[in-house]
Amino acid sequence: MRRQKRRQSLCPALPLALPLALPLALPLALPLALSLGLSLSAWTGAARAAPRVPSIDDEVLERLPVKAADPRMAEVDRLRQALRRHPDDADIAVALARRYFDLVGAEGDPRFVGYAQAALGPWWNETHPPQRVRVMRAVLQQFNHRFAAALDDLSSVVREDPADAEAWAWLAAVHMVQADYSAARQDCEHLAPFTTSLFATACIANVDSVTGRAGSAATAMREALRASPQATPAARLWVLTRLGEIEERRGMYREAEAAYREALAVGIDDFYLLAAYADFLLDRGRAPEVLQLLKDRSRADVLLLRLALAANAVKAVTAAAYGRDLEARFDAARRRGDATHQKEEARFALALQNQPQRALALALENYAVQREPADARILLEASMAARRPDAAEPVLKWISQTNIESVVLQSLAQRLRELR
Repeated sequence: MRRQKRRQSLCPALPLALPLALPLALPLALPLALSLGLSLSAWTGAARAAPRVPSIDDEVLERLPVKAADPRMAEVDRLRQALRRHPDDADIAVALARRYFDLVGAEGDPRFVGYAQAALGPWWNETHPPQRVRVMRAVLQQFNHRFAAALDDLSSVVREDPADAEAWAWLAAVHMVQADYSAARQDCEHLAPFTTSLFATACIANVDSVTGRAGSAATAMREALRASPQATPAARLWVLTRLGEIEERRGMYREAEAAYREALAVGIDDFYLLAAYADFLLDRGRAPEVLQLLKDRSRADVLLLRLALAANAVKAVTAAAYGRDLEARFDAARRRGDATHQKEEARFALALQNQPQRALALALENYAVQREPADARILLEASMAARRPDAAEPVLKWISQTNIESVVLQSLAQRLRELR
């Protein structure tokens, strides 16, 4: 009975990647999505300042960027009221933090991470809070790129409870972001008995996809999807998004687009998927489709970047305004000591500001923290633009060691070698 319960509770937290991405950046679905892209990974500029505590219960700190009629906000409000009545109830606090984090995946607004952290406030600085708090704290830590702290919490959880599927999923996500593929594979193997066959297969396939077995990984994901007609929409979304990325890296563009479109058809708001598909379209020279895809989605920094790139490509009148808005957001992030946006800022500096040296510096700092294919790509591109092939050595070494199958990365690596 215990295993079945954990199997059910895993799915809402996984869309991810992540995440996720995410981040993983963000697994499996939501975590891997957030941390792997998104960093499902990993992907947005969340504020690092501690959330301000209101002086009175009725004080309005800020209007939430989601309509009050949204059923998700009704659930958030119910949990907020419950936590106000029972401030020491860790179960309620974790449930509220999860709902806020779900909104990060749907809206791409990192302020919800601050709200989630505030919900865990009484336990945030404890050395050994309840197990469920540690897992949720790790989720928020990895989103802010505090990977060591996240790993500490997650590792302590699985030592005490080896059947905690969510903790294993997030461990896999964080290890993927850090390019520790051996550890990620072990995490997936530990996870397998406590999750669905779809997630178990997809977890391993995600590791295989960046370690020289991308073709078999794509096949495994497709077969697992066909064998899982009962899979939840969130599960299908996560696996289809990963499948799209794998096929795109392999140069199988028709198959990649089919996977992305099927993921979009699931009908779940997921800004990691939107960013991944927007990048696919930009690489195919289909900027007008990006403008349509991301219309009214500029609240998330990662989506605003794609809008700016698309608008610039077609010389739209909105291009300058998008650029100014992005620059202001990046400046604000720097002032508060937030470095989670460096990959996006490097792309901005390179593609829209024509500042290859600055882009290279940002890409190097970013790659020191997270090492996913997208992080590798911007470092290769910036190294080439700055005519600094030596700066790309960490990525060239990573490509050689992992045998990653990526048409784009292999092409960029070859061009950089020719610059030497």
